[in-house]
Amino acid sequence: MNPALWAAFVGAVILMQAPPGPDSLLVTARGMAHGRAAALYTVLGMTVGAALIQLPLLALGVSSLVRTSPLAFHVLQWAGAAYLFWLGLRLLLGLSERAARSDRRSLSPVAAAREGMVANLMNPWPMTFMVAFLPQFVDPDRGSVALQMLLLGATQKLTGLLVVGTYALVSGTLGDGCRASRACGSGNGGSPAASLSGSAFAWR
Repeated sequence: MNPALWAAFVGAVILMQAPPGPDSLLVTARGMAHGRAAALYTVLGMTVGAALIQLPLLALGVSSLVRTSPLAFHVLQWAGAAYLFWLGLRLLLGLSERAARSDRRSLSPVAAAREGMVANLMNPWPMTFMVAFLPQFVDPDRGSVALQMLLLGATQKLTGLLVVGTYALVSGTLGDGCRASRACGSGNGGSPAASLSGSAFAWR
């Protein structure tokens, strides 16, 4: 891929990832409720963890089933929406300060990363986007198509790490500062609504 086309690809991916969506809303909720570290681990799950499964599937062509099978697409839609709704209910049920503290202690880095990874994998749009968008930048005359798809997919995940990681840093910093000053009451400051809103974005 020539440098101009590569720059166009990176710019397009960043522009598409910057607006709020399911991943960024979940990360914002994590940052406000559990702090910067939990939000960043969630981002790692969404990007690095999910990439370990998505990119090999993409390279092998298995991910095309998401695009070509309406049944698989709708199953993933319902499962992703249900999972994000369940996360929102968990936050709604933990509105008291005591419950918020208890939930924060129970959310280990592994748990935060796992939830981020599952949320991204269960949302059909990341894989659908890769199947529909990445082949536009593949040139069969420039070598292995599978390798090009892997490189493009890895670039998309890296930009996602930077973009959604910014959401994590901002929301986590606000959440940490809010709890430190006791200005947020329960410490959940708006995150239940954010998580519930994420289920709606799963239908875009």
